[in-house]
Amino acid sequence: GPDPYSTPLFLGALAGRGVRATFFLLGREARRSPGLVREIAAEGHEIGVHGWLHRPLLLRGPRATHDDLARTRDLVGELTGRRPALFRPPYGVMSTAAHLAARRLELTPVLWTCWGEDWTARATPSSVHRTVVRDLRGGGTILLHDSDSTSAPGSWRATLGALPRILDTCAERGLAVGPLREHGPAGEWGV
Repeated sequence: GPDPYSTPLFLGALAGRGVRATFFLLGREARRSPGLVREIAAEGHEIGVHGWLHRPLLLRGPRATHDDLARTRDLVGELTGRRPALFRPPYGVMSTAAHLAARRLELTPVLWTCWGEDWTARATPSSVHRTVVRDLRGGGTILLHDSDSTSAPGSWRATLGALPRILDTCAERGLAVGPLREHGPAGEWGV
């Protein structure tokens, strides 16, 4: 995301539970919805870089990779008044060029420990919940999508439907939920 239709529904669901998260944004989508980017930040959510376009980094050269990440980082910083510190690579695949660009741009690459496989047309709230909790552990990072801009049309609905159950499961297991900046020792994520 962000997506002007689906992202506000996620923001509402998170606000209703008193939960903040980390949103990794595509620059192209952020440029289309600058007010929404500001809203995400104003509600206390952390914003990271997911690149300008959702393209595999292994297929991109050093200059294109650097420019892609820098463009998104700069736009998010301009819109929110806070330069992002985190970068999640598309498809979770890094390249040497991406590592070098992230270092030069002072972005920390992050991945996840569990996901909902929520980008597929066959995803349902139950399948997303089941897939997430299978690998859910303390100190982990859950990957979910608030938009279908690079996924199956409407796939975000399964994620939104699963979100309350995922949060309930975390609470039942005594797991605190929050943005990545709260995961480690102060300052670990550039905050």
